[in-house]
Amino acid sequence: MIQQVENPILEVHDLTVSYDSKPVLWNVDLTIPEGALVGIMGPNGAGKSTLIKAIMGLLPLSSGYVKLFEQPLDTIRQRISYVPQKESVDWDFPTTVLDVVMMGRYGKLGLFKRPSKHDKEVALQCIEQVGMSDYIHRQISQLSGGQQQRAFLARALAQEADLYFMDEPFAGVDAATERAVISLLREMSTAGKTIIVVHHDLQSAQHYFDWVVLLNMHLVASGPTKDALTESLLEKTYGGKLTLLSEIGEQMRKTNLPKDIR
Repeated sequence: MIQQVENPILEVHDLTVSYDSKPVLWNVDLTIPEGALVGIMGPNGAGKSTLIKAIMGLLPLSSGYVKLFEQPLDTIRQRISYVPQKESVDWDFPTTVLDVVMMGRYGKLGLFKRPSKHDKEVALQCIEQVGMSDYIHRQISQLSGGQQQRAFLARALAQEADLYFMDEPFAGVDAATERAVISLLREMSTAGKTIIVVHHDLQSAQHYFDWVVLLNMHLVASGPTKDALTESLLEKTYGGKLTLLSEIGEQMRKTNLPKDIR
């Protein structure tokens, strides 16, 4: 089940990515609607992080092309923001929360220009949005995992982008942080922002996202959550991991979900 949309904010056409001549993603062809809160899901090694890195030009394509806002990436790069996996960040780097969030303003500055009073006001507002106002001068190495993730989300907000890519933003965070982050992402989506999230928890996905992409080295499904999160498509995606699927099915029944996504 692959649903294409008219006037997509993101178009991926016949995308293939290879490492050492071995394909890790092949023939991915999808479109994403503007203003959607999107979950990219699949088993470990399915190519979820590879997909968003390829879309952003961080990895070379073996074939295919990507368009964002109906344009090539290089022409609209400032309209895109990226929150990487926590494991890819050097948390021992000596910098404060405010410094990290101010980095999100650099794309708005001209060459050799210093941040203005307005830039700092935007950064402080974004820090407040993620509930980190009490930690603006704290070194990021002294923060908890959830606080670190909030700081990097604030940096993404400070970019004032239109399209956000987030690589497992809920990994290793506490329940309160997860609730706060998903609430903020919903607000952003309601305001017309498009957020694409690599996610691993199927039980929460049905509540978090209005559009889901199922991936296992190739595209299995892309469409509204109620149409994509079906038992048959999950089986195709997760390749016969019957214990996992049984547990998910049981949890879905407990939450009294509509029949079409049980």
